[in-house]
Amino acid sequence: MTTTATGAAAYAPDRGETGLQEQRARAAFWFLAPMLLMLFFVAAWPLLRSIWFSFTDTTLNNLYGGEWAGFQNYLTWRELPSGRIRWGGTLADPAWWNAVYNTVRFAVISVGLETLFGLLIALMLNAEFKGRGIVRAAILIPWAIPTIVSARMWGWMLNDQFGIINHMLLSVGLIDSPIAWTARADTAMIAVIVVDVWKTTPFMALLILAGLQMIPRDMYESARIDGIHPVRVFFRVTLPLLKPAIMVAVIFRLLDALRIFDLIYVLTPNSSATKTMSIVARENMIDFNRFAYGSAQSTLLFAIIFLFVTLYIWLGRVDLTGEGRR
Repeated sequence: MTTTATGAAAYAPDRGETGLQEQRARAAFWFLAPMLLMLFFVAAWPLLRSIWFSFTDTTLNNLYGGEWAGFQNYLTWRELPSGRIRWGGTLADPAWWNAVYNTVRFAVISVGLETLFGLLIALMLNAEFKGRGIVRAAILIPWAIPTIVSARMWGWMLNDQFGIINHMLLSVGLIDSPIAWTARADTAMIAVIVVDVWKTTPFMALLILAGLQMIPRDMYESARIDGIHPVRVFFRVTLPLLKPAIMVAVIFRLLDALRIFDLIYVLTPNSSATKTMSIVARENMIDFNRFAYGSAQSTLLFAIIFLFVTLYIWLGRVDLTGEGRR
């Protein structure tokens, strides 16, 4: 009898603890339910709807009356009387592949430069010096400016007639005549990358600085006492511990860079040298009234972004929480 009572008494707290955990789980679900519902309506449903449109012949004039078209918007072919095969669809569209090339080139170069400059700025802001708070606030100003405003501002600065950039380069003798930076095919992408790096580097610096703040100070103190050179400390201590923060920062920026639209649409709207996947998809959906065709391109854009991010995480071989290697 005593054994039974003791066993029941020992079992009671576990049962009560399990009930408490279930209550917490239910409470967490109800707190998250509004956010999940909103996320479904603003993200999941439009994505699924766009994928559906890509398999139809929907137009802007008939958004809800499109008929099933299969993979026609992705890849089609037909045999000509001469016996040759004529390909069609997005995957056979040279304009689409030019946009893919422009997007990937822009993303790789801009994110790479922003990561490098962001790391240097974060290391500087992590040091102790007078007026550090003011410098931190000033660094964030380019990131705080809306993208449209930044694009318009830099558009005036890069103007070949009255832009200050050409005036400065002419005054120091680096160029012989004004350059239409945003109009020329060989300089348009350079101009876009410069503006994007100027605007978004503070964001990278902010995320990397947060990672630096998490590194224990006693590790640096131990290295200083042992007489280890600061360069070795950076590569052996700082960089490995900072890798999870850099991973998160690069993924965030890579997602934005592969979806770039507003900066290029305002700065170089009609340049084939800078048209990205988002620009081309928008042109087909809105300007050319090929809504289903543009939806197929939007779906491919989503697939490419998913592939890039997945590949980057796999190559990094580290989880986003920074708990270690997989």
